[in-house]
Amino acid sequence: MRASTFVYPWDVVGDPDAAERLAALGVRQVTLASAYHSTRALTPRHPARRVVTARHAAVHYPPDPGHWAGRALRPYTQDWAGGPDAYGAAAESLRAAGLPVHSWVVLAHNSRLGDEHPRITVRNAFGDRYPWAPCVARPEVREYLVALAAEAAVRPGTDGTELESCGWYGLAHLHAHDKIGGVPLPGAAQYLMSLCFCEVCEAGYAGLGADPRELRAAVRAALEPVWAGGWAPGPEEWADVEKLLGTDLAALTLDWRTGVARDVQRAAVEAVRAAAPPGFRVLLHADPHPHRAGANVGVDPAHILALADGLVLPGTDHLAACAPHARPGTVLAANFPVVAGMGGSPHTLAADAARAAALGATELRLYHAGLAADADLAAVRDALAALPAGG
Repeated sequence: MRASTFVYPWDVVGDPDAAERLAALGVRQVTLASAYHSTRALTPRHPARRVVTARHAAVHYPPDPGHWAGRALRPYTQDWAGGPDAYGAAAESLRAAGLPVHSWVVLAHNSRLGDEHPRITVRNAFGDRYPWAPCVARPEVREYLVALAAEAAVRPGTDGTELESCGWYGLAHLHAHDKIGGVPLPGAAQYLMSLCFCEVCEAGYAGLGADPRELRAAVRAALEPVWAGGWAPGPEEWADVEKLLGTDLAALTLDWRTGVARDVQRAAVEAVRAAAPPGFRVLLHADPHPHRAGANVGVDPAHILALADGLVLPGTDHLAACAPHARPGTVLAANFPVVAGMGGSPHTLAADAARAAALGATELRLYHAGLAADADLAAVRDALAALPAGG
């Protein structure tokens, strides 16, 4: 089973041993960030540093001025990843070590973009803006995401791409000094708090027959039991949404959001294919529940697998929903966290991989070799060595 690990360019650039170390793990590919959100990351083996602070979302290559000329929104560059074309330098080093490279492209998650252009962000039913979440229904956001996908995905020497957050982003966000955990927000409440009421989305709801003001009031009223702490979620997340909001309004909001997400995903995949050489693989990080938002965007597996070459799915929970829609050659990659200090389980990777294969997974993704301790990497190395065809 083919395994790939996620890596940042700064894990490789400036470390002459990084690429060979990754190859020695037994992975057969590296998924390398070319466009990424803000983060603070350890580099536990780098000879020159131990912490990298990526202050804002940025691309890790020099963007083409001609590609972005005349566009309302443009990507930001960086100065922390090891040079203006840190992606290109890292990819070259990895290929020299015999490791094919996929680009890792984060799309609808960009706090600096939202801070500087607040009008483009998701606005919830209470009027609060989410700076980290550009509203993908807005034409200028759609244009930006599609243009970014085409440029950031198809970097020189790259064999495929993995598009993250290619759809709706919402309330959930690993924000600095986060303080939103005081009231539990199960999945249905997350959905309601992620509904957008910008003018574009309000026009969309109206086009489907809803009064936006009444819908906004209904969402606020539906959340009252959640704020009071007296609401207990049931076993089915979408059934909870219907119970809180009502079946008809819940269906209407999902129709709007699903249609928008499908349009963005189709346009992004087509733009990548138009820019890419033959054989270039296009995968999406996804969740087979269309109402969900975030890094793993909600999708209809049958629809998305007719467009893309495959999906990257968290763990094994979603494989059964996606496997029936796979075509010959479709990639279903099970993504396992392998950093013990971040809740991962590198020592169960062999068993996890076997279960994933039994459920229909064709590949593995490992998060994240650059962040892992030496003991975690040793466990990964042992697990991959035990897999068929050497992992």
